[in-house]
Amino acid sequence: MKKSNINFEIELDKDNVPEKINWSATDAGNELTETKSISISLWDHIQKNSMRIDLWTKEMPVDEMKRFYIDCLGGMAQSVLNSTGDEFMAEEMNMLCEKLVKHLEREMKEQK
Repeated sequence: MKKSNINFEIELDKDNVPEKINWSATDAGNELTETKSISISLWDHIQKNSMRIDLWTKEMPVDEMKRFYIDCLGGMAQSVLNSTGDEFMAEEMNMLCEKLVKHLEREMKEQK
């Protein structure tokens, strides 16, 4: 049986706020790659709920964080479709993404 590892290295400041996030994966050559944010969800099949790890560096701009979460939601929509075949649920999630993109665009125009 093949095994694969995904590793995260988090550098924290004196207040335990992430300054730097790196990740590597055995299937990607184990090379460290820097990122500004991670969001991991795990399903606890015993408790029937999810556990989340959300980290971002203090240098992550707010507008990029919002785009990141819109992208995460869009990815979840595709995962729902692939894993369950539930087209309604996937489409509703995608419509929310479209609504959030428009909101973010309006917000960016107002800031200029």
